[in-house]
Amino acid sequence: MPFIEGELVFPDRVAHGRIGWMGEQLGSPELGHLAPSGDGPLLRWDGFIAPGFLDIHVHGGDGADFMDGTAEAFRTVCKAHARHGTTRLLATSTVATAEQIDRFLELCDSLLNEPTGGARVAGAHFYGPYFAPAAKGCHPGEGLGDPEHLKPERFLKHRCVRTATVAPELPGSAEFLRECRRRGIVGCLGHSHATFTQVREAVEHGAAHVDHLFCAMSDRARLRLSQTYPMRGGLFEATLALDALTTEVIADDRHLADELLYLAYKVKGPDRLALVTDSMRAMDMPDGEYWFGKEGKGEAIRKADGVGLTLDGKGLASAVQGLDVGLRAMKRASGAPLHEVVRMLTLTPARIAGLSDRFGSLEAGKAADLVLLDRQLQVRGVVVGGEWVITP
Repeated sequence: MPFIEGELVFPDRVAHGRIGWMGEQLGSPELGHLAPSGDGPLLRWDGFIAPGFLDIHVHGGDGADFMDGTAEAFRTVCKAHARHGTTRLLATSTVATAEQIDRFLELCDSLLNEPTGGARVAGAHFYGPYFAPAAKGCHPGEGLGDPEHLKPERFLKHRCVRTATVAPELPGSAEFLRECRRRGIVGCLGHSHATFTQVREAVEHGAAHVDHLFCAMSDRARLRLSQTYPMRGGLFEATLALDALTTEVIADDRHLADELLYLAYKVKGPDRLALVTDSMRAMDMPDGEYWFGKEGKGEAIRKADGVGLTLDGKGLASAVQGLDVGLRAMKRASGAPLHEVVRMLTLTPARIAGLSDRFGSLEAGKAADLVLLDRQLQVRGVVVGGEWVITP
């Protein structure tokens, strides 16, 4: 049994120790699972050994997008994100035609937990087409609809779906959230101009998570455009105020200034806040123009200065960084201890997605997913399911 010695990052502390992994666990699809260290090859690592990162909101990387609709595109994205420490991810859709979404979900089903040479697909984030049109951001317009016109059962029936997003002000959103809860899917709120009251009602119907805090959401200032007084809170204020809601931030050193990362950490804390990439196909690619969504069918955007932008350069359009950037950015911005920042990349997103029984922490019996970090928090080695995909 191979094992590694170094500074182990647990959910509540960092402590020197050893960790190892064994072969396939009875009744488990994983290739390897963590176990107390024993005899076998030893690697002494002069740095930190963390659980594998889990990205619950990711669209693409290295020139590919999950909406391209091929197994090759899925594997390309998974390999790209493994280079940044991600070992499991929720493949995330975009606004698209129903047929394109069907293909995306079919591939998620077929590749669920399968080896890819990089990160593995732990499920799907069904994201779009249930967005408020005025808050769709850089998503394509084709296929944009609401639960009154589209029947969500068509998509939610897939076994891969772990999370699903709706704008709570849309007609039919309550039925959408109740259907998610009935199927054990986490109901998310996002791309919305909802009021605080509408968000609170959505929580009563089962909403539990809010997508990318600060981005594509209503707040007091936006809602004041439609009502002078009294000023009302929106999705932003409700997310911070309601303990029933978890949330996430894009910590890519571009979307949010340090004070906003600190605010999110300060108010929600490491058990209700996850770090995500929201990365699209331009991650690990040169600056230039790219498609957000299916190649040739999505929305044309461009990569410049380490971020995705609309073609006129006036709006943000997805992200182009890996989760390791988020780790370093949140550590700097929050001043939080390392184990808390790592928790926002590992155990917290695993809990949000209902996967913490298998992933997210260094515990015996969980999947053997590890990230080796140097003292500057750069990724130097990655183990996925007991197999090295990045060798230190």
